[in-house]
Amino acid sequence: MRTLLRALIDQQEWRAYDVFRPHFERAARELAKIEGNPGLAGLSVSDSTYQRWYYGSGRPRPAARRVLRHLFGYSVDELWAEEPTQPPAPTHHLSTSHTDHRADPGADLHEMGRNAAMAARRAIRFAIGAERSEVGQETLSYLQDEVRRIAEIYIRVPLGTILDDLTHIQDETFRLLESGHAKPSQIRDLYLLAALESGMLAKASHDLGDPQSAMMQARTAAVCADQAEHRGMSTWVRGLQSLISYWADRPEDALHYARKGASTGADLRGSVSVWLAGLEARAAALLGDTETAQAANLRAEELREHTQADELDSLGGNFYFPQVRQDYYTVEACVLLGDGDANLVARAERAVQGFSDRNDPHWAFGDQAGAQSNLALARLFTGDLDGAAEAVQPVLDLPPSQRNAGIIGSVQRVRASLTHGPVRNALTARELREEIAAFSSRPTLALPI
Repeated sequence: MRTLLRALIDQQEWRAYDVFRPHFERAARELAKIEGNPGLAGLSVSDSTYQRWYYGSGRPRPAARRVLRHLFGYSVDELWAEEPTQPPAPTHHLSTSHTDHRADPGADLHEMGRNAAMAARRAIRFAIGAERSEVGQETLSYLQDEVRRIAEIYIRVPLGTILDDLTHIQDETFRLLESGHAKPSQIRDLYLLAALESGMLAKASHDLGDPQSAMMQARTAAVCADQAEHRGMSTWVRGLQSLISYWADRPEDALHYARKGASTGADLRGSVSVWLAGLEARAAALLGDTETAQAANLRAEELREHTQADELDSLGGNFYFPQVRQDYYTVEACVLLGDGDANLVARAERAVQGFSDRNDPHWAFGDQAGAQSNLALARLFTGDLDGAAEAVQPVLDLPPSQRNAGIIGSVQRVRASLTHGPVRNALTARELREEIAAFSSRPTLALPI
């Protein structure tokens, strides 16, 4: 069925996602002013959500419904109804918002590419539907490819660009497991996919500042990993639970999960073993346990010498713990112990330098922000207020789409440090505290709706 929404989009020549999105965002900002609701101003729409709207397969959430009504002048029920016989006349809002995007010589080629991508996604949804009576190999391969794609880019892109796709493939995987149509040889693969998807969604909930939902997803990942009999994944999930607890200010739980993971994967040689040691060091440092933190950091260095890439490492992203992240964790544990000198500053500078190349496959904007915040803290230990401000400024310049809970927590530590010691009354310290407060007061992550 061709909907009124699709007809209106085609009529305005907004079919390409990159063309539609600016109009939606502009309408959201206008509606925010009209309603006096600043929370609407940051609304956007992801590519996958837009595709579902365009093909009439999914309806928007309440806030997005109001934006669409403002943009097109029709209710959601009208927009999702079948296109009337007579083409609808464009509303006043549509006519004032329309721009001729074909003025760009490359626009037609770009739009063809976007349309081809939309058609491909529509085709795979059809293929999955055609295989509902059984778990076909094409469906399973598609889910595996999507998990690998999202895992690889998760740490490099704003969460809003992948969240819809991630929730979609988790739902499809759960449906296949619940259908009873999977072959015995496919069950373990599906459970492993469900574990990977739930693990990434746990990280997503954590990034959104929702540790309760994060832990629920993590527990689901643990169950699925156990059903898949994948000890590496079971071990990784304990590390994830440690990470969630650490940023939720539950260091005792963080320490518990890190040690539980180390016990579960005692003889594993993948980088997950190094990650667990790093997690233990940070949790111990947060508890003020210098001896345990230093011992865990030393163990991480020893484990690094004997690591061998495994199945999880090959996925990359959050499933691989490279040397550059280890350096960041090591410095953070030292910073959390509350003392530092020129040597720690130098190590913190090297950790930041490790994230200087955005083309490096292990680059992650969240880890980079954490390393920069740690450098600011290390410099404050030596009384270098200007150097601290310089270190944290790139973090404060991050767009709302990248301000996840871990980044907010990192800069809040800098803010807390600025309230103590001889620097607290300096003008630079006061201004930096205010800037961090403003940065942290904005909603965590401006996600598409």
